[in-house]
Amino acid sequence: MSPIHIVSVPTEEPPALHDRAMDNLKYIRETMERATAFTNISGGGQVAIGVTALAASAIAARQNVFKNWLAVWCAEALVALLIAGWSMDRKARAAKMPLLSGPGRKVAFSLSPPILAGALLTVALYRAGLVNAIPGLWLLLYGTGVITGGMFSISIVPLMGICFMALGAVALMAPPEFANWFMAAGFGGLHIIFGFVIARRYGG
Repeated sequence: MSPIHIVSVPTEEPPALHDRAMDNLKYIRETMERATAFTNISGGGQVAIGVTALAASAIAARQNVFKNWLAVWCAEALVALLIAGWSMDRKARAAKMPLLSGPGRKVAFSLSPPILAGALLTVALYRAGLVNAIPGLWLLLYGTGVITGGMFSISIVPLMGICFMALGAVALMAPPEFANWFMAAGFGGLHIIFGFVIARRYGG
């Protein structure tokens, strides 16, 4: 009598187990993305910056000398910086998260070079008498910084940067008498609009 050979038939992995593993991987990936994103940008702070920018645009529009117009907007930039720092620190404390965490430092380092370049180019353009290009330049480089810094933040931030860049590109080509309107629309309107969205969707 010949021996009986038992052949084992390989069983396939149950589909339910495979789907569960994929869901777990997706959850882990999304959790890691959230953990590496800078979420301390304050929507309320952005709205406040937008309101002060609208006030600055109204004051700047009354200036008859470009030097005074420039001084008003430089003062507004300082006010905006203070508001942004205070509001982000407050949101970070409420969430019990360090403001200058890894993502926070990446946002700051990515945003700083375009802002510094804008400051240096402003001096150069002012000395050369090419002051009509300054508003568009500010909007364009600020948008660039927001995009690069926003790559380490919530997804809506790079979108805001794109809007600033588009507005800056138009401002560079537009007649100089519309410069203050573009500044109001960008630093005022866009900050207010995106600030409300951030406050509603991302916890203040």
